[in-house]
Amino acid sequence: MFSPSQDLASMIDAARAAGKGLQARFGEIAELSIRAKSGPADLVSIADEEAEQTCRTMLAAARPDYAFLGEEGGVSGGRDSTRQWIVDPLDGTTNFLFGSPLWGVNVALAQDGKVIAGVTFLPMLDELYVAETGKGTWLNGRRIHVSSRSTLKESVLACGIPFNGKPDHPVFAREMARLTDHVSGIRRTGACAVDMAWVAAGRWDAYWERMLNAWDMAPGVILVQEAGGRATSVTGSDLVLENNNVCVSNGVLHDALIGQLNAALAGQGA
Repeated sequence: MFSPSQDLASMIDAARAAGKGLQARFGEIAELSIRAKSGPADLVSIADEEAEQTCRTMLAAARPDYAFLGEEGGVSGGRDSTRQWIVDPLDGTTNFLFGSPLWGVNVALAQDGKVIAGVTFLPMLDELYVAETGKGTWLNGRRIHVSSRSTLKESVLACGIPFNGKPDHPVFAREMARLTDHVSGIRRTGACAVDMAWVAAGRWDAYWERMLNAWDMAPGVILVQEAGGRATSVTGSDLVLENNNVCVSNGVLHDALIGQLNAALAGQGA
């Protein structure tokens, strides 16, 4: 039986509360007040801001000394500079706004830059993923593990796809040219929170993306690691949340996938 720490219990409460509010807004999506953040592919809604404020308020009440990093509100300091909440109140905003259920709430806790606890809540799927160092990864109270598939040929991968206004389109095209002929499939859900949680659950064998923020990936890192998988940068180096890219896998496939990604980055086609 999984017994969360006080910090993780507070994270679960905050993620559930934010998710409940988002579900209510999702039901009113046609009437939701929306404004553009930086363009049509990067929309932010009132719901996003409400969810972050819910998380900020609840986490501050639990641990007022911890620092806070949120997608909408940025960084706010705490007296304990070694610990920081990292929150993406609505990962998969475009999915949310277009009526897709594939979106979630991300809450992580980092100590000295390393994620030590993570929660990903997917409200429309009723899936709560939680993990903390040394305690495994759990989905709705059930222990989960990464997949055991051992070759790229039998694997299903997930990835991010650069869209209008984002760089790396030629790199992505080379990645597809190299990989599509050697795997069972490649998927794109449109939400990093979903893809990383599903690697932890063994639904995908690996996931990578080049243009991310710390709040997109932070919970997923420990979800995958505690489920028995591996998390690095897309080049295979040690993962740094602030470096804006990630590759997670079941571990067995990791080196083979990284080799393909590095070849694509170097300009090599299929």
